[in-house]
Amino acid sequence: MGSRYGGLKQLDGLGPNGETIMDYSIYDAIQAGFGKIVWVIRRDFEEQFRTQILSKYEGKVKCELCFQSLDALPEGYSVPEGRQKPWGTNHAVLMGKDVIKEPFCVINCDDFYGRDAFMQIGKFLSNLPEGSKNEYAMVGFRCCNTLSENGSVARGVCAYDEKRHLTDVVERTEIMRVDGTISYKDENGEWQPLEENVPVSMNMWGFTPDYFEHSETYFKEFLSNPKNIENLKAEFFIPLMVNKLINEGTATVEVLDTTSKWFGVTYAADREATVARIKRLVDEGVYPNTLF
Repeated sequence: MGSRYGGLKQLDGLGPNGETIMDYSIYDAIQAGFGKIVWVIRRDFEEQFRTQILSKYEGKVKCELCFQSLDALPEGYSVPEGRQKPWGTNHAVLMGKDVIKEPFCVINCDDFYGRDAFMQIGKFLSNLPEGSKNEYAMVGFRCCNTLSENGSVARGVCAYDEKRHLTDVVERTEIMRVDGTISYKDENGEWQPLEENVPVSMNMWGFTPDYFEHSETYFKEFLSNPKNIENLKAEFFIPLMVNKLINEGTATVEVLDTTSKWFGVTYAADREATVARIKRLVDEGVYPNTLF
């Protein structure tokens, strides 16, 4: 909803011809071999979305539109009285279960991930044997490539084993450079150092369709927990689902390395720098002046 940004940042034209951040993501995804795009949106801006976004992709890539709504719940469950906040990122992913029958990548529409990130996740998914289950991946961005010049950022700091399988994601709500060293603020308010290249999650995941079955089952557990009903802002996040699967030994999640540098528009103040960075990439020939 872009409440901090002041509008629908996913639809804000930031490129030289009004391209959105997701236009660049889709361009990169197609270059990496993806052949279908599924959007999950709120139904109340469907018309604007079809006019502004979908129309430009007609005849270029297969497109599907899905809708996330508060009342899209399993049978026997209802929306708690007073709840207005959406159910979170993994609920959004669930909305695509009827149209996604192949390995797929999940991204945020307002994050700029970069070409290499899509190449890495595309290679992983395309190399999976036919019918693979419970073998997932996450693009682990190097922490130094995800910082903001405007203040601290929140990131999921990842740990992995000798096979580069994810073992843990710890959410650090304040990460920034302190006296030149990347640091996070711990529970006691003290700054602790982080390695420059420690992988962090930017919500770029690779799944196979069996992930929907796990999600449907766990969403019922989530909705059956009184704490999640009483807390009108409780959300069913992707890392919540992933952590459950890896802790139970149900699935593995390979942490993929990327040289891509992330940027995004969380706040209105981020807009100017993002426009400048996109222009620089166009000027350098990384992207054509007109994408589609």
